[in-house]
Amino acid sequence: MIIVCKNTNEADIKNLTEKFEDMGFRTHLSTGTESTIIGLIGDTSKIDVEDVQALEMVEKVQRVSEPYKLVNRKFHSEDTVIDVNGVKIGGGNFAVMAGPCSIESEEQIVECAKAVKASGANFLRGGAFKPRTSPYAFRGLKAKGLELLLTAKKETGLPIVTELMSLEHLDLFNDVDVIQIGARNMQNFEMLAEIGKCNKPILLKRGLANTIEEWLMSAEYIMSGGNENVILCERGIRTFETATRNTFDVSAIPVLHTMTHLPVIADPSHASGKSALIKPLAKSAVAAGADGLMIEVHPQPSKALCDGAQSLTPAAFDDVMNDVKKLCDLEGMTL
Repeated sequence: MIIVCKNTNEADIKNLTEKFEDMGFRTHLSTGTESTIIGLIGDTSKIDVEDVQALEMVEKVQRVSEPYKLVNRKFHSEDTVIDVNGVKIGGGNFAVMAGPCSIESEEQIVECAKAVKASGANFLRGGAFKPRTSPYAFRGLKAKGLELLLTAKKETGLPIVTELMSLEHLDLFNDVDVIQIGARNMQNFEMLAEIGKCNKPILLKRGLANTIEEWLMSAEYIMSGGNENVILCERGIRTFETATRNTFDVSAIPVLHTMTHLPVIADPSHASGKSALIKPLAKSAVAAGADGLMIEVHPQPSKALCDGAQSLTPAAFDDVMNDVKKLCDLEGMTL
């Protein structure tokens, strides 16, 4: 249930909130420029809507039928803006996360970090722990890879994004700026509940064949633990089509913006699996209202140990960024 209150003083809001908490409800406050929304989480069937509506400070009362509450735009009408070391995502702020699929050496990750920063990326992404379909494929440098990623961060000042595959590695991520939860772990509910207790921004990728509602419920797991800094990433879903690695669900971007206040970014690299398709898909994501992009870049894609076919060279990435910057200007987005 949400209770929309007219502009009133903090004491009145506090008293009403405490009243509901005394009744056993969890409350979530969202303060806007014209109103304050109190979200109630719990069995609200016992609440008489008319009694609450009769309060002078209350403008509207609405029951929320969707199973996700904290993620729901009805609870939080304004876009959430996530600030990572001064770099903002959401609410008109566009972010680009770029770097290699897998960290291979200090030279490779530092060279890549400098190149993507020069082209306008404001995050460095790189895989230290790699989920691979084959147990014989390169599965990342693991802890050593994280060390090299931090070296690149020190060299460039770029905040870093990397994937957490197991909770047993969580202590190694203390200096990571954004923790990525990959598609294969989107419904690892124990993991989601645990990272909900940390205060780092979480990048949650859509599962291989998950619905938007299932995806939002996974975000709800994180937020219910107290961590409200969640970024959603559309990375393509598995369909009957085989022309591309996955099917890029560009429609998910505007749909999500109607359903949730969380920022939404797109990953055209994993969506297509083909470097030649990254530019048009990136542009379509910006046009559809995405709050950012995640793009794989490698100094020498032909020699990459992981996903070289979907990686851009630094020069190709620079070309993509030129078009992305122009579109952001047209859309009124700040990059």
